[in-house]
Amino acid sequence: MNSSANDFLHNNVRVLKSRVSKTAYQAVFIAMVAIIIATLAACYLSRGEISIDGIIHVQSTNYALWILDAVPFVFGIWGQYSSTVIAYEASAMVYDQTRELREKADVLEQEARHSATHDALTDLPNKALFYDRVSQSISAANRSEQPVSVLLIEIANYSDVNDTLGRNSSDSLLKQVAVRLQSAFTSPASIARIEGNIFSLLLSGKESRQMATHTARSIHNILEPIFFIDKVKLSAHANIGIVHFPEHGEEADTLVQRAGVALYMAQNSNQGYAVYDSSFDASSPRRLTLLSEVSQALDRNEMELYFQPKVNVRDGSVYGAEALVRWNHPRHGLLPPDEFIPMIERTRTIQTLSLWVLKQCFTQISEWRKQGLDLKLAINLSAKDLHNPELPDLIAGLRGSTGVNPSWIILEITESSIMTDPEMALEVVQRIHQMGFQFSIDDYGTGYSSLAYLKKMPLTELKIDRSFVTDILEDENDRVIVNATINLAQNLGLQVTAEGVETPEVMALLNQYGCDIAQGYLISKPLNLDDFHQWLESYKP
Repeated sequence: MNSSANDFLHNNVRVLKSRVSKTAYQAVFIAMVAIIIATLAACYLSRGEISIDGIIHVQSTNYALWILDAVPFVFGIWGQYSSTVIAYEASAMVYDQTRELREKADVLEQEARHSATHDALTDLPNKALFYDRVSQSISAANRSEQPVSVLLIEIANYSDVNDTLGRNSSDSLLKQVAVRLQSAFTSPASIARIEGNIFSLLLSGKESRQMATHTARSIHNILEPIFFIDKVKLSAHANIGIVHFPEHGEEADTLVQRAGVALYMAQNSNQGYAVYDSSFDASSPRRLTLLSEVSQALDRNEMELYFQPKVNVRDGSVYGAEALVRWNHPRHGLLPPDEFIPMIERTRTIQTLSLWVLKQCFTQISEWRKQGLDLKLAINLSAKDLHNPELPDLIAGLRGSTGVNPSWIILEITESSIMTDPEMALEVVQRIHQMGFQFSIDDYGTGYSSLAYLKKMPLTELKIDRSFVTDILEDENDRVIVNATINLAQNLGLQVTAEGVETPEVMALLNQYGCDIAQGYLISKPLNLDDFHQWLESYKP
């Protein structure tokens, strides 16, 4: 115990001892008064009067008075001892309690400082601390002339998990993502959670610019293994925006803002990441405008269906078509789905658009069948559709109102839409399949699906993604993937459609591999309804 603690104890003992001693003195005084009264009473009882001789006599002969005479001395000694012990104990108690309160205050102060700079859910640095670290890295980079890179990482399917499984499950997903990122990227790299489903990564040093894109690919690999959330298997899909100091900005706010612009562009990138470019800025106001206008586009009849023909590989006969939505914007012209579908998939508008597409397609295929056209129509469903428990009932209602035969329709779903919530997706798909509708896995090979789930799906078709088909003649790996996929599908009793067929040589190789259906610019680009009818009339195998 140090000198300040000793001084504290001695001061407290002196104060407390004086208070306890005062009580002891009062007890001694009372005891002495009691002795006097007892002596006088004893004298009167033995002599019949009170006198000096009588008092001396009873004091010398009455043993009870001897014991009573010792009481004041006992009280005095005991009081002094007790006062000292009590004073020390009380002071020590006060000291311990004071020290404990100070320690608790220090802990609370540390927790307050930590909570001000760290995210409560993941315990990662928060937005304020990350901005501060970016600013410090910029200052250090100015002195050392070394670059700094900032990556914004968005968990793209977070809202789907939240809408389907609830807040607890989506929070659990973010916690697991944080653990993976934090374990993969240690100091000097800095991981933070900016907000919601957005994480950030700060890279500094002379290799940061070269490492940024490699790091982005590593993040995709880190998040690829399945997450287990409440016994449900989920995948986390990330979009990543990348910026570099000093070419993309010289302040933390500017860098993070432009990383956000790059993040939006990454949503439409096959790579899943994008490095900021000044040309991206022109699309940002347009994106905000489109987002505000998309909900009114259906009411203004600005959406239009296009149809891309599909033919049999063996004989070239027309098999059917895939329905693709386009936006006839009054100012920007005809917009492809890549420009607005990813944007509205983040909102509930996607369900309204999907219902419109289904209604238009059901009506159109019924009309074609009445005209004697033996076609099958493929319709794309989004991840939000497969997580909508009302979808089977909506389709049942459309089937009844349009008179469509389910065998005329193939509903295309993606691997990622299944893996977001496999159990929910399987239930919705099974209910629709029980009505007689067929399903196809679109963009097969580009997602992170599990064959354990795919084999549970009531599938009719696998569609090989165009990224494997386009370079099949030049890339040996693509040839192996395509051939293996076709063999897998045949063993499972499924037909195979290849997208992106652009040359007769590719068509011939697909025929050699046993592919069933082809789709691509060799056959036709997507056409509006009138042009599609003209194509049907003029097409010759």
